[in-house]
Amino acid sequence: MTHLRTPPYYPQSNGEIESWHKSLKSEGIGSGTPLTPEDPRCLIQQYADHYNTVRLHRAIGFVTSADMLAGRHAAIHVTRDHNLEKARRQQAA
Repeated sequence: MTHLRTPPYYPQSNGEIESWHKSLKSEGIGSGTPLTPEDPRCLIQQYADHYNTVRLHRAIGFVTSADMLAGRHAAIHVTRDHNLEKARRQQAA
């Protein structure tokens, strides 16, 4: 993580980090109990890895951040559309 300061008079930036903190607390740290000072770091790292490589994000079309950054999102959407159409044809038959 990198410490960034939000620009003055631009509350949208603060909302993004607040959303991250909410997700981190509820999905990441909230699911584990830190027993040593090193445990929170491990929990945060595990959650950050999960958040970027496993968790689907609605704002970017239900793909992972890693897929979006790697440019795989278009292929994923094409595959999903193909599978959805195939399922519709099977259901109609």
